[in-house]
Amino acid sequence: MKTAVATIIFALLFTATNILSQTIDYGTLQAEVQNHLCDLPFESFQIDLPQIPTRTYNICDFGARGDGHTLNTDAINQAIAKCAAAGGGTVLIPAGLWLTGPIVMQSKVNLHLARGAIVTFSRQRELYPVIKIPRRNFEAHPLIYGVNLKDVAITGEGILEGSGDAWRPVKKSKQTAQQWKNLLNSGGVVDKKNEIWWPSQAALDGENYLRNLRANQSRKALSPEDLQPARDYLRPNMVLLINCERVLCDGVTIANSPRFALYPNWCQSIVIRNVKINNEWWAQNGDGIDLSSCQNALVYNCTVTAGDDALCLKASSAPPTEQPVVKNIVFSDCIVYHGHGGFVVGSNTEGGIRNVLVNNCDFIGTDLGVRFKSARDRGGLVENIFIKNIFMKDIVGAALYFSTYYQEFTQTPYDTTAIIPVTATTPIFRHIVLDSIYSIGSQQIATIIGLPEMPINSLKISNGVFSAQQGIEIKNANDIQFVDLGLYSNSTPLIRLKQCQDITFNKIQFDQQHLPLLQVAGLGNSGIVFRKTEIPSPERAIVLDPNIQPDVVQIQTE
Repeated sequence: MKTAVATIIFALLFTATNILSQTIDYGTLQAEVQNHLCDLPFESFQIDLPQIPTRTYNICDFGARGDGHTLNTDAINQAIAKCAAAGGGTVLIPAGLWLTGPIVMQSKVNLHLARGAIVTFSRQRELYPVIKIPRRNFEAHPLIYGVNLKDVAITGEGILEGSGDAWRPVKKSKQTAQQWKNLLNSGGVVDKKNEIWWPSQAALDGENYLRNLRANQSRKALSPEDLQPARDYLRPNMVLLINCERVLCDGVTIANSPRFALYPNWCQSIVIRNVKINNEWWAQNGDGIDLSSCQNALVYNCTVTAGDDALCLKASSAPPTEQPVVKNIVFSDCIVYHGHGGFVVGSNTEGGIRNVLVNNCDFIGTDLGVRFKSARDRGGLVENIFIKNIFMKDIVGAALYFSTYYQEFTQTPYDTTAIIPVTATTPIFRHIVLDSIYSIGSQQIATIIGLPEMPINSLKISNGVFSAQQGIEIKNANDIQFVDLGLYSNSTPLIRLKQCQDITFNKIQFDQQHLPLLQVAGLGNSGIVFRKTEIPSPERAIVLDPNIQPDVVQIQTE
């Protein structure tokens, strides 16, 4: 009798605990949000949290089976629809193996993945038809999709597994010999150059199909049916939310995404915390957390491994707008293990980006550390960006990277002297502050390359230490300050400048055994100053092109 009573009590306690775990702890969450939004280096802003009723709908009550074989698409979407129709609540996915197709979110719904829940998206590509995405273009149906929603959440300690390897191409250059052999044996097709593996012939042929289709028919006249043959090529994003307000993503793991993993577009009041993104480093376009044209967002305590940009801001807008479409964004306390960049701005910045803080993040083994990229045909104003307390190790390329030649980057060498008229889509990077940045083991300390018609302007890097195989390269930049830094590299010269004005090095420490320290080349250089920096043998430390006057570089002891 005592055993039976104890069993009943335990079951009641377990049920109560499970119900409580599904409820958003608004008190704790609000306190954490407020803590991250206080003392910002720009005007403060507010994030409104989603308000989700406490009622719960278990997907098992709608016929879902967590056996890893039953397709639960209808059951999950029916539970979401029922929950929304009742005024909102939590749709519970309990522990188990849940196979599904696309999930469609609705307002006032919290999709909660309990600890032990693994939601695997089906590898049957026909379940993901091509659809028209608002403000975007035709794409394969996202795995989790929501449009024009208010109060939406994805929470819990469960896993969303996207079966991305059934969609993504793989470059041979990113595989070991054995991995490439295993990939070929798994099926799929390889391009004529034997450089890229595709999961299907339709995926391989999709790019040419789209090119020919659009050449013979205006894009406005295209229909989803026209694009169906290119579905495999137009692989889906994993979590895509469009025009949503009050969004919370908390605790979940998002793995093996076909394309971008977590991708809010044109959303406001967003909190992303305790999220883990896990894409293989060779995952083509496998971005981690991308905020595109979003405002009032906080991303914190997240861990990202990505096949492309890890923590990223994009500013898409057609036509370009006077007010920035990306504004009031905070990234804090995040870790990135792999990615094309740890924190990335761009490449599309035409909508404008303003008021961003990135604080207390670790980047380990990323291709680049802090990365700003844009190009002449996709640029806008990026300003008031503050990045501090960043710790980086073994960055493959440059720890700090700024370039407005993104598309031309594959052309070697590319022309940084050709000037064209400034337009509405000329990229502008200005008023950017990097403070307390530390990096060891990178290939290069910094690359800063602007346009001759629009130099990178007003950039300050202070209070840090960098060690790398190569030093600093700057082209087409104005008003750049390096203050109280240790800059260490065995390569010489440590600093290369070309077509630069008002570049200041103040209280710089470097290995004085490796000279020259500075080389200046090109036209239009002026105002290059070293302050409070000990420079032995200035005649050996400073190398100027023959056409550059000696007074272009000044050494000031006070």
